[in-house]
Amino acid sequence: MSTPIRILVVDDHLIVREGLRLILETDEEMQLVGEAVNGKEGVELASQLNPDVILMDLRMPVMDGLSAIEIIRRQQPGIAIVILTNFNEDEMMVKGLSAGAKGFLLKDTDRETLLHTIRAAARGETLLKPEIMARLMSHTKAPTTRVQEQTTTSLTGRELEVLWAIARGERSKEIALELGISERTVKAHIASIFSRLGVDSRASAIAAAAQLGLLDQR
Repeated sequence: MSTPIRILVVDDHLIVREGLRLILETDEEMQLVGEAVNGKEGVELASQLNPDVILMDLRMPVMDGLSAIEIIRRQQPGIAIVILTNFNEDEMMVKGLSAGAKGFLLKDTDRETLLHTIRAAARGETLLKPEIMARLMSHTKAPTTRVQEQTTTSLTGRELEVLWAIARGERSKEIALELGISERTVKAHIASIFSRLGVDSRASAIAAAAQLGLLDQR
């Protein structure tokens, strides 16, 4: 049997933690290794336990989830972080996704969606649909036409194709097969996209692309 996915839950609501624990205990591929009640405790446990995936609430006492995400991404960039949300905190979600979270889960999500999201995050996949990102970014300050034109021009046609594939949630191997290029070339394009957009993760790239209107050009 493969090694289970090690998960840390960071949420100040006991009922949320207990609910997640009950679900995770029903799947042998999952292992809940720790629970934290605020961002500060979450950062400390992340350092001690080095989980594969962290389920992170955003609004907590002592230290909020956004601050915790930023610290963990600096200290342990290999950990996949998924935001737990009620979907009424768009601004913080945008910041959390831009800080490198892989995606988000509604706190009332069903079991299958929860487990699928955790598995995908553990594989390094980005879990953001373009239409959701567009909604999240709609309330933020839109870039000027000049900035958008410069960014669009700086990305090559092939890089835009790769960017759109990333936004669809496709993995590097799938993008390579779709575009008829090697996986190594795909990864080179992704590195170039990150550099041009000034980001360091697929989630951040999708957030930036949505804000710049690049996803509307598909």
